[in-house]
Amino acid sequence: MSAAAHPARRRALAAAAALPLLIGALGACGYGSEKDSGKTDAAKARTGGRKLSADTVRIGYFPNITHATPLVGVQEGLLQKELGGTELRATTFNAGPSEIEALNAGSIDIGWIGPSPAVNGYVKSKGKSLRIVSGSASGGVKLVVDPKKITSLDDVKGKRIATPQKGNTQDVAFLNWIAGKGWKVDPQSGKGDVSVVRTDNKVTPDAFKSGSVDGAWVPEPTASKLVSEGGTVLLDESTLWPDKKFVITNVIVSQKFLDAHPDVVEAVLRGSVRTNAWIAGNPDRAKASANAALKKLSGKELPAEVLDPAWSSLTTTDDPLATTLRAQADHAVAAGLLERPDLSGIYDLTLLNKVLKAEGKPAVDAAKLGRQ
Repeated sequence: MSAAAHPARRRALAAAAALPLLIGALGACGYGSEKDSGKTDAAKARTGGRKLSADTVRIGYFPNITHATPLVGVQEGLLQKELGGTELRATTFNAGPSEIEALNAGSIDIGWIGPSPAVNGYVKSKGKSLRIVSGSASGGVKLVVDPKKITSLDDVKGKRIATPQKGNTQDVAFLNWIAGKGWKVDPQSGKGDVSVVRTDNKVTPDAFKSGSVDGAWVPEPTASKLVSEGGTVLLDESTLWPDKKFVITNVIVSQKFLDAHPDVVEAVLRGSVRTNAWIAGNPDRAKASANAALKKLSGKELPAEVLDPAWSSLTTTDDPLATTLRAQADHAVAAGLLERPDLSGIYDLTLLNKVLKAEGKPAVDAAKLGRQ
């Protein structure tokens, strides 16, 4: 699940004083490169319909299984259907920072993205650039180890464990787990009772095969790739969270676009909610659809031995799981990687809750971080 930001950009971001935790989170989760897919197939084939307040809405997401909602929603025409005569245009990214940059530049209007880059973008703009308007996916992060070297959680002490990037979502989760074990690790260097090796997810499988790391705390599909190479799942991160749910993908929107075109945002959210319902009701068809979309976007599909376990460990969700986003930030603060951010107003769930009510679904909560 990994494509990293350009090295120069990554170095510049890593040097920034603000929010080192949040820069590039989930940026190491895409298996494709940044790509403008232009008009979607559904847009080309649509027969018209009422145009909303914008001629076009531009969305962004990763060619990645954790972005199942837009993968399936675009592939099956479910998002375009709700937009009628307004054209859906899609661009795919391989890193969170580049998607945030595109949103800030007005190149996209709405994006599916991980919690950390969303928070980073929000805080760096002092709350002016974006809002989180929906959830999208939960779960899909695992500690996978070499069973010849590690057979229990206590065995992790003294070993070399990879995470995608210093301060990214999985890195912070692992550091928080280490602290819970009573072990000490310097969060900057990764050295201590456990050696935390920050490694691009695209490189991690080879590092694991060569034995240069003994395991990895990584998102899907990297975790399942490691299992296919002989690794064993020692811990599923979902077991550490209430109800086994935590946010891995949100939906964000440009604040300017939200203010100017709430009807278009509402239509996209309705498409997202209905896509999630279709995925839940047709899991096998949805899995095949997502894989077909991956092949179209990145040139290759995931093999069954990777796709099947990765798909089953993820859950699409309309709920942004706001309490878990707050907890992730708190964990970064406790690890010494983040100054406490002001997240008040990061969520605007008004339109989502309007859609959910119309669909006969319960409202979702912003955990006191909603727009006032």
